[in-house]
Amino acid sequence: MIRLGIRVRADRAEAALADLLPLLAAGAEERAVDGCVEYALYGPAGELPSREDVRRLAGDAVIDVVTEPVADGWERRWHEHLRPVRAGALVVRPPWIDGAADDLVIDPGVCFGAGTHPTTRLCLELLQTLAPGGSLCDWGAGTGILAVAAARLGWSPVTAIEVEPGALAVIEANAARNGVSVAAVRGDRAVEAGTVVANLPRPALLGAPIAAERVIASGMLAREADEVIAALGRREVARRADGDWAAVLLS
Repeated sequence: MIRLGIRVRADRAEAALADLLPLLAAGAEERAVDGCVEYALYGPAGELPSREDVRRLAGDAVIDVVTEPVADGWERRWHEHLRPVRAGALVVRPPWIDGAADDLVIDPGVCFGAGTHPTTRLCLELLQTLAPGGSLCDWGAGTGILAVAAARLGWSPVTAIEVEPGALAVIEANAARNGVSVAAVRGDRAVEAGTVVANLPRPALLGAPIAAERVIASGMLAREADEVIAALGRREVARRADGDWAAVLLS
């Protein structure tokens, strides 16, 4: 097993992360090192992206690409850095950290979605601005954090769509842990629902066929939001930003 570290300029880290999302969509370890920011992937040597792939996407924001062998247990090493996260009235924490009984308790396993990324928090905040009720689809659900939160807030039925087959068991376990009902389904498109939440990279959002009365879209940079709104052909109701990232509520 190999650890591939993509080191980018600290002042361009958020933009570089957005550019690298086609490679990092399943999640990546992030840390500060030697005055830069490093995003790390793990996997067999033949399945990791090449230096050329990395530089083609992120250009001169990339300082270096480094590789090193890793020991067993690499999949969960980043869990050591998880802490409770607040998004609006919700507090998200992993099960190995004590907290309040009404916290949203999410074990990410090896999937993306522990509440630490700005786009996840922005989606959670926008969800809490809506009157809950009716069907909801979390497209690109990862750990199911948004689906579980929606079910907790009062949406029903809730469907979590995820392309990675290993994530389905994680979603089901997190729903059970929080005492809510979520249908975990493998797929690469949102199902028809009253509300769709899509925390996905910009390329996935552009022109995506979404059948819903309301859409919460995130995963894009703030400078990309207008392009995504135009591509979806919807009306902007609200927008939230956190650093370079944005989420929008559309009707």
